[in-house]
Amino acid sequence: MYDTPFHDRPLSGTTFLVTGGAGFIGSNLVEYLLKYGAKKVRTLDNYSNGFRKNLALFAGNGALEIVDGDIRNAETCAAACAGIDVVLHQAALGSVPRSIKDPVLTNDVNVGGFVQMLTAAKDAGVQRFVYAASSSTYGDHPGLPKVEDRIGKPLSPYAVTKYANELYADVFARTYGLEIIGLRYFNIFGPRQDPGGAYAAVIPLFIDAILENQAPTLNGDGGQTRDFTFVENCVQANIRAALTTNPGALNQVYNIAVGDRTSLVQLYDILREEAGSDLAPQFGPDRAGDIRDSLADIGKAGNLLGYAPQIRIREGLQQTLDWFKANQAFIQKRN
Repeated sequence: MYDTPFHDRPLSGTTFLVTGGAGFIGSNLVEYLLKYGAKKVRTLDNYSNGFRKNLALFAGNGALEIVDGDIRNAETCAAACAGIDVVLHQAALGSVPRSIKDPVLTNDVNVGGFVQMLTAAKDAGVQRFVYAASSSTYGDHPGLPKVEDRIGKPLSPYAVTKYANELYADVFARTYGLEIIGLRYFNIFGPRQDPGGAYAAVIPLFIDAILENQAPTLNGDGGQTRDFTFVENCVQANIRAALTTNPGALNQVYNIAVGDRTSLVQLYDILREEAGSDLAPQFGPDRAGDIRDSLADIGKAGNLLGYAPQIRIREGLQQTLDWFKANQAFIQKRN
């Protein structure tokens, strides 16, 4: 992956902090930055979601600096931001169901930790702060495609926390002059996404089930649609946000997706076809806090950031499936 760069100036003079760097998206960002010669890539992770094995892939690269710690700790955040030019903030507790089960912990990490990171970045003189926002912010707004300035009421504690991030980012940008960009991710998937645990995402769960020849369970009737987005597109968006020189692109939030809508049934059928499986899925109850349909308008990110997703759903699923097939031992290793 990442055979074509998403930047047009050298990274050799820039230091990066990737929070949640041992996680799925974070480790893909680390891979890209190291591949293209960033001066320093520091990670901050407490491994509640991420895995040390994801960073072990880059062992021996002198530009990588691994920091163990929690974004809720002010001293940890301050140390992590020291000497950093760009923060790529991916650390969070994801999952709508987890937030419904434990809203206090979700708020503590996603809001409290976010404010700690913003404050540390401000105090350290960080140049640019790019953070993972979420399509969950659209809540109950019925309009399709989703446009950044039209949102509804949140449908879960997780959605509340991600909207709170956007509000805090706006205040810090206007009050302290930080350059901040939020990226509303739409169902990111790809290599190193964990199929284990109670809150695993749908695509790694489907792939894991197919490879184990076990019928997966689709929530509801499987007709729910999402704008599934391959992780390479997500990395592109982060790099473009981190390095943009367009003043009009700063202190904004952007949809990061591909602009396609795929149902869960269609998703499973593609995976089953690519894997050569005839395993039929099972169907379960609807999931609390979920919307029926989601589709992004990505025009704003294209116009202001130059974001142009290269990998569509089928190609992304094929790459992901191939990675899972080739890395079963890696996947089964829990840390």
